[in-house]
Amino acid sequence: MARFTIPRDVYFGPGAIGELKNLKGHKKAIIVTGGHSMRRTGFLQKTDDTLKAAGLETKIYEGVEPDPSIERVYDGAKAMREFQPDVIVAIGGGSPMDAAKAMWVFYEHPELKFDDIKNPFTIPPLRNKAIFVAIPSTSGTASEVTCFSVITDYSTHIKYPLADFEITPDIAVLDTDIAQTMPKKLVAHTGMDALTHSIEAYTACNRSPFTDPLALQAISDIFDSLVDSYNGDEKARAKMHYAQCLAGMAFSNALLGIAHSLAHKTGAMFNIPHGCCNAILLPFVIQYNSRVCMERYAAIAKMAGLPGRTDKQLTDSLVEAIRGLNKKLSIAPTYRENGVSEENFKANAKTIAKNAVLDPCTGANPRKTDAEAMEKVLTCAYYGEDVTF
Repeated sequence: MARFTIPRDVYFGPGAIGELKNLKGHKKAIIVTGGHSMRRTGFLQKTDDTLKAAGLETKIYEGVEPDPSIERVYDGAKAMREFQPDVIVAIGGGSPMDAAKAMWVFYEHPELKFDDIKNPFTIPPLRNKAIFVAIPSTSGTASEVTCFSVITDYSTHIKYPLADFEITPDIAVLDTDIAQTMPKKLVAHTGMDALTHSIEAYTACNRSPFTDPLALQAISDIFDSLVDSYNGDEKARAKMHYAQCLAGMAFSNALLGIAHSLAHKTGAMFNIPHGCCNAILLPFVIQYNSRVCMERYAAIAKMAGLPGRTDKQLTDSLVEAIRGLNKKLSIAPTYRENGVSEENFKANAKTIAKNAVLDPCTGANPRKTDAEAMEKVLTCAYYGEDVTF
């Protein structure tokens, strides 16, 4: 038996934050956010005001860093236990949403440690104390609709993607006004993250008749709108905000593949943003996986209107189209060109490959892999050499 899980309610459109007024029957809400962008743009205050107008007492927990740490999660859970909210609202990029999800676990189950939940589907039942509302400010991670939360152990430089349907939010709010505030580099990185989500979901072992249409629609919309969104077009920004959410619904249920496995392990090690890592890796991972699912990549290329008659020609066109997107988005195509020294790469490649095999995303990759293969793919992504094995 398979399963398909998404939030009960998704509010979307300009001014969608105002829908928080529907949170009747609750008493306290804690708002978890990142640095200063949501306060600077006024969306944090708008969220706080709307919750208060609905009759809730509020507390703001700020300062979640990019790539949130285990220590940050514990600290936020402590703040929740002190305040005792029955609504948790996360607003911002993937980092505050992911951190708040993990905080939620330790708020409701203070007896647990991180090691107790870092393996997939080991989180005990939630919603005994609070429901979860997610408001994304970026158009990429789709954490507002997924069963994932990526937390970093800085002592080992490893990112752990927590995975459990328990942490799928109850309510997602896609306010397209927020998406207009993203800087260009963030549009580029999060957009390529969303494209990787949708392509990996479409080829993942756990794909289904429910996830395929979502993945394909997301891919189509991203190809249509990402470059225009990067260049500041308002309608394209809104379209990307929806497309990344569709991609999230797809991959939360179909799961992902080794582009994400390697991105999780290289991002923390080389200090490169997650979306940028995915942008680098995606063409090489497609080449590697095409040995077993070329027809799926060909179907994507056909849908995107790319040239080619055979599955091989269409797959090659898809790889080149992604490389072309990276160029238009000013994303350098290799790890070397993103500032990773050869000495640093060689010192860490085997460890990265070994850890990537253990990543939860690896199990859903369409082509079976091992540490040797992971290292070869990673090496190709470092030097810019096509994957031919």
